[in-house]
Amino acid sequence: MKDLTLLVMAAGMGSRYGGLKQLDSVGPSGETIIDYSVYDAIRAGFNKVVFIIRKDFEKEFKDNVGAKYTDKIKVEYAFQDLHDLPEGFTCPEGREKPWGTGQAILVAKKLINEPFLVINGDDFYGEQSFKVAADYYSQDKDDFSMVAFRLDKTLSEFGGVTRGLCEISDGKLSTIVETGDLKKESENNVTCDRDIQLNGSEPVSMNMWGYTPRLFGYLDEQFIDFLKKEGNEMKSEYLIPTVVNNLINSKTEHVTVLQSDAQWFGVTYKDDKPFVVSKIKELTDNGTYPNPLF
Repeated sequence: MKDLTLLVMAAGMGSRYGGLKQLDSVGPSGETIIDYSVYDAIRAGFNKVVFIIRKDFEKEFKDNVGAKYTDKIKVEYAFQDLHDLPEGFTCPEGREKPWGTGQAILVAKKLINEPFLVINGDDFYGEQSFKVAADYYSQDKDDFSMVAFRLDKTLSEFGGVTRGLCEISDGKLSTIVETGDLKKESENNVTCDRDIQLNGSEPVSMNMWGYTPRLFGYLDEQFIDFLKKEGNEMKSEYLIPTVVNNLINSKTEHVTVLQSDAQWFGVTYKDDKPFVVSKIKELTDNGTYPNPLF
């Protein structure tokens, strides 16, 4: 198996939840969502994990998260910082909002020289999702990829959600359209804030992307363009879907869409957590995951 890295975006943890409270347990023996992602990645053949975090919770994160995996997979850390900008640019005084997922991924460029899969730290993607990505890059593939989920397997029972609906042509991603207020109204009927008909089988992006190190050159170049246009704004964000759409539209790169039938879980609403806990218990009881996980 070739080298393959899992890149986990976790720098937003403290700001959204106050400390690392979102590392609350969801598994029967106290496991967190990150634990399941790392476990599934190891099982699929990944041999390194890089966590993007912030310096202000480095020790807490290493002690409570990274230490669990050190004898099972290579663990490294990259640090997202508001002031880590290209030469000639400075962070506007008073800005507190991070620069977004594009800059987050960019801070890991010195640690990654192999294909890598980017995920959110607080989303549960399921074993099959990691396996389809690992299988793809084990075949010496050199292009970018995205793991697409079925829309109806990403919805919440407790309110509308926003998802990136994918338009696909010949197995390649054409574009992603952010679509809000998605709700399952009945069997084969999903409503949203756009005037379109959806049945729940449509492919959506849940921020699970496969890249090669070529991405870092594009990120460097487009980050400078972004800062020239929006660098003085307090809440502007340099987002990875925008970068990828630019590369697709300019025909610089194409993105192969990998399909996953796994159930995606996330805690969008307070009431989502008990649902996630119950679903993971089912997966443990049926033998998909051991108890304890590590």
